[in-house]
Amino acid sequence: MKVKVQKIDGKAAGDVELNDAVFGVEPRADILHRVVTWQLESRRATARPTRERADVARTGKKFGRQKGGGTARHGDRAAPIFIGGGKAHGARKRDFNPSLNKKIRALGLKMALSTRAKAGLVVVDSLELKDAKTKALVETFGKNGWNGKVLVIDGETVNEGFRMAAGNIPGVNVLPAMGANVYDILKHDTLVLTKDAVAKLEARFNG
Repeated sequence: MKVKVQKIDGKAAGDVELNDAVFGVEPRADILHRVVTWQLESRRATARPTRERADVARTGKKFGRQKGGGTARHGDRAAPIFIGGGKAHGARKRDFNPSLNKKIRALGLKMALSTRAKAGLVVVDSLELKDAKTKALVETFGKNGWNGKVLVIDGETVNEGFRMAAGNIPGVNVLPAMGANVYDILKHDTLVLTKDAVAKLEARFNG
């Protein structure tokens, strides 16, 4: 699959051949759904439990006589009605650590990239900016027609000037090639890859 390459200012900069094994895979909604669900579940931290009656270290000895005290009859300081006692019907511990086969994860990323390739993938030669200012970058995005949520993926590392300039633009996110993931690719309206990012992503699967 051949895609046109442009400079960050929109001028043409040749073509690039995309590997069909990475950017030409037929998407499947069930695979994409499984990978996105796995990603979101993996982000969830362990739900912290509360200590219930059996978890509290209090004496189990009957601390008052059965009759004649003028109070209710109790036999355990760990009861929920006492200060320091266990919580009644407290939150239980929940671990969110789902597993997903590496092949399915890799296939999901290929399908996400292929989906964007069909919808109109943008490839730029680099993210070098003459004027690394937020205002200038906003104007550049407007000229290129990159509206809504934009995900920009660079190569080994993200160009520092571009990252700083894009940091204050709402809806714009920048990632290195290693951070490319299904959820972010599908969540954004426009996907912009550098030539380095394309090479890194293809090497990631071919390696």
